[in-house]
Amino acid sequence: MKNDSYNDILPGRSWPLGATVMGSGVNFSIFSKHATSIELILFDKPGNKKPFRIIKLKPDTNKTFYYWHCFVQGIGIGQIYAWRAYGPFQPEKGLRFDSSKILLDPYAKAVITENYDREAAKKYGEDNCESAMKCVVSDSRGYDWEGDKPLGTPYSRSVIYELHVGSFTKNTNSGLSDEKRGTYAGIIEKIPYLKSLGITAVELLPVQQFDDQNALHGLKDYWGYSPIGFFAPHNKYSSRQDPLGPIFEFRAMVKALHSAGIEVILDVVFNHTAEIDETGPTLSFRGLSNEIYYILNGKNPAVYANYSGCGNSINANHSIVRRLMSDCLRYWVSEMHIDGFRFDLASALTRDEEGNPMGNPPIIWSIESDPVLAGTKVIAEAWDAVGLYQVGHFIGDRFAEWNGPFRDNVRTFVRGDENTVKNLASRLIASPDIYTSPEREPNRSINFITCHDGFTLNDLVSYNFKHNEANGENNNDGSNDNFSFNCGMEGSSDNPEIEALRIRQIKNFISILLISQGTPMLLMGDEVRKTQKGNNNCYCQDNELSWLDWMLVEKNKDLLRFTSGMIKFTIGLELFRLDKILDSTGLTLRPSIKWHGVSLGYPDWASWSHTLSFELIHKEASEHLFVMLNFFSKDLSFDLPGLSANRKWYRIADTSLSSPDDFCKIEDAPEVTTNKYSMTSSCVSILLAR
Repeated sequence: MKNDSYNDILPGRSWPLGATVMGSGVNFSIFSKHATSIELILFDKPGNKKPFRIIKLKPDTNKTFYYWHCFVQGIGIGQIYAWRAYGPFQPEKGLRFDSSKILLDPYAKAVITENYDREAAKKYGEDNCESAMKCVVSDSRGYDWEGDKPLGTPYSRSVIYELHVGSFTKNTNSGLSDEKRGTYAGIIEKIPYLKSLGITAVELLPVQQFDDQNALHGLKDYWGYSPIGFFAPHNKYSSRQDPLGPIFEFRAMVKALHSAGIEVILDVVFNHTAEIDETGPTLSFRGLSNEIYYILNGKNPAVYANYSGCGNSINANHSIVRRLMSDCLRYWVSEMHIDGFRFDLASALTRDEEGNPMGNPPIIWSIESDPVLAGTKVIAEAWDAVGLYQVGHFIGDRFAEWNGPFRDNVRTFVRGDENTVKNLASRLIASPDIYTSPEREPNRSINFITCHDGFTLNDLVSYNFKHNEANGENNNDGSNDNFSFNCGMEGSSDNPEIEALRIRQIKNFISILLISQGTPMLLMGDEVRKTQKGNNNCYCQDNELSWLDWMLVEKNKDLLRFTSGMIKFTIGLELFRLDKILDSTGLTLRPSIKWHGVSLGYPDWASWSHTLSFELIHKEASEHLFVMLNFFSKDLSFDLPGLSANRKWYRIADTSLSSPDDFCKIEDAPEVTTNKYSMTSSCVSILLAR
């Protein structure tokens, strides 16, 4: 093993942070305020358990302010490295240095997890060099993007598809080779499917390097909400075995999706890390500057604040952490060509170093005003795990928001609850009661019925209760507030009446989602009735509970046809591309809405009402829709609005009908020849005037 006395080690410089290839070698720089000494550790090969060289940085030549740095000549792209930090272990002061631990570079662009053992990283004072994660030197200049760049699709022309990279193609019936199943390359193979569905963006569950060993009972932390390497694409989603393979394969996926007109949005988790609470492992941040990277309990700094529900909370508004997050987002946009970000538990990022909500959190304004990010989508999950709920008033001018009330209010209306019609009406027109600014674009409301967290759409109409026993937590995990209805039987059913109602309810949910003002988001597999058998928290299920069953594509081809048709129909109309809320007064020339009930001009807003109809009118585009919702317990007939002499009503959709009559393309839609329209109970019908 070489020591640090060789003359190929130069002082280096404090920037850029991380490992940067420069001419004849690599510059390394890392931040640690209270470290007394830092070592750079170099490895020959990915599987090597021992380093071939340890370079001890000297405070007088290799430290500027709190940045430790050096330049190593004769190495370059592909070099495997890690850090070791020496300093006080004083948890009562927030300091948790452990010089026995190998640490990841917070700015590492690629991570190796071969031989990784999470338990070894938990044991204070026990060397884990053989079983630690390690970093890889990379250089973005070696990839040919062939002119690719982010697409810049506006929200008003977007339909988002929330997708888990592993689950999408991991099933053996996906039709892919073993090495491509569950990978970035696997997604490339399935782009024709995504294109045919009609979606315009995939929102990927976390792909920043995460610790999949952070789960109970020997299960995997499968969803990826356990990050540890914010700059690095998760290596186990790569079909390539070389250390830099994940970077190149991820870029190839982005480039291929862009070529098909599909944006890539990342679900980013900046609210906590895989190091969890004081019982967790020392992997990176904790061993470098624990007191800076995390919010600690003010009365007892040995304990972590926990606004994420996952053990710790990142100190997002500290200047060092804010720089890390901003640099990270810029990297994913400029070097990986990402189109946008969904910020998990974004409200946690608005807290100060004591955990108090801030009126003007610096990190949010940094993201808001960053010119590199100016053309990206930024979407907030505008709440955190301990009650901070900011839906409708999240800070800033740019952020779109996941509209949680849309999910809940649509579910309760379709289920047949009372006191639901008024709330539903507001959700249909982009929730002006929640988003009160008259200047706010309607499509900044991200509407969804289902997402990764909760029931799938099939399970929403098949289960009254969660069934999470497989998670090993006695069914205590996951939400109890699902607003679901099993249509008469818990779980799968061979009863044709129950199955018919379930299919109709699924189509009802899809229809309401797509005819609402706002940007729709669908959950992967809902279009073909993907089931998790009632498990509403599959974060730890790397198996067929989570994997998409590709046999469902043929089995439920009629539902797939309906969903695809509805997506393409609505996305093609100017009525769903508006930059202002619909006019409900009739006093302007703007696109407008007219509310009705079973009778024209008489919407029933009573607490017991289960019906609603409305006209959507865009005179300039010559578009006119009439939508009827009947969730009363009996069949009803709705009056149809009158039209000018040269126009007639045509049936686009009726969820009570079987395929292919449940959805018709405009050119194939049958004429409605009467002035009333008969509707089955629990049904949505959509007519188009032409």
